[in-house]
Amino acid sequence: MDTLYSATKPTNKLTLGNYIGAIKSWLDMQNNYDCIFAVADLHSLTVNIDRNELKENTYKQFATFLACGLDPDKSIIYCQSHVREHAELAWIMNCNTYFGEASRMTQFKDKKQKNVNVSVGLFAYPMLMSADILLFNTSVVPVGIDQKQHVEICRDIAERFNSKYGETFTIPAPFIPSTGYKIMGLQDPTKKMSKSDDNENDVIYIEDDDNTIRRKFKRAVTDSLNRIKYCDEQKGVSNLLTIYASMKNIPIDEAERFFEGKGYGELKSLTAQSVIDVLSPIRNKINELMANKPYLEEMMRCGAERASRIASKTLSKVYRRVGLVQV
Repeated sequence: MDTLYSATKPTNKLTLGNYIGAIKSWLDMQNNYDCIFAVADLHSLTVNIDRNELKENTYKQFATFLACGLDPDKSIIYCQSHVREHAELAWIMNCNTYFGEASRMTQFKDKKQKNVNVSVGLFAYPMLMSADILLFNTSVVPVGIDQKQHVEICRDIAERFNSKYGETFTIPAPFIPSTGYKIMGLQDPTKKMSKSDDNENDVIYIEDDDNTIRRKFKRAVTDSLNRIKYCDEQKGVSNLLTIYASMKNIPIDEAERFFEGKGYGELKSLTAQSVIDVLSPIRNKINELMANKPYLEEMMRCGAERASRIASKTLSKVYRRVGLVQV
């Protein structure tokens, strides 16, 4: 089977958008690919994050992966910093990337334009992400629209390396799910639901309790057309329909038919309940796993060992190709 690789940063609490846009689709992919999923803790260092918060978030994100149904018997699940080959291959990627193409990355440009103090690490983020992907002979990378550019530069670097040193890397392809891949904010449905949002009412977190979920959906922005229709003119309603359809595993047009003749209040309350039905057992499992960190650490070690066996072979091949002496 082809290899699929994906990772998320433990910089903040995971959201409903992360679940629908990434984790939920991973569950099915486990049956169709050789899957590798990582907690991208090295990437978290590109932002200013408290070390204790990073440590706790790393445990919680790993626990969330397991609680959501990622299966260590089917997939490799590990923490990025536990596999040293990520950082080592990232240096090789840096040396095979042009300054101009790296400086065109949207994430870097956005922060630079906002006069935010950006680190060299943020500038080099796409090269580390390229190393993440290429270490495992990855064929498929599930991403949202906002990350597609990083897969494209990964492809460019891999093709350049292969051309210069001989066939070494598999050229990965981005995979963007056709439905539910981009969940918008509840208060501002013109922008993506973000775990770094300052307005907590805009975001549903996976660990939110049931009452909090109901309250946030009750306050969700809808529209003034007084109809429940998925269309560009009704971004708030369309977002709620997308969430409901994703939670119920039905097409959006089926969700539209279900809500035909119903009001916005019912749309909000039933969408909230559909989310609670899915997230409540996940939240309970996360709490259970977080109470047993020795178990989480053992699972981290097992995943890292499996990942390292693959990554070390790739890195050794790369070192030979570039002419580094290995003893």
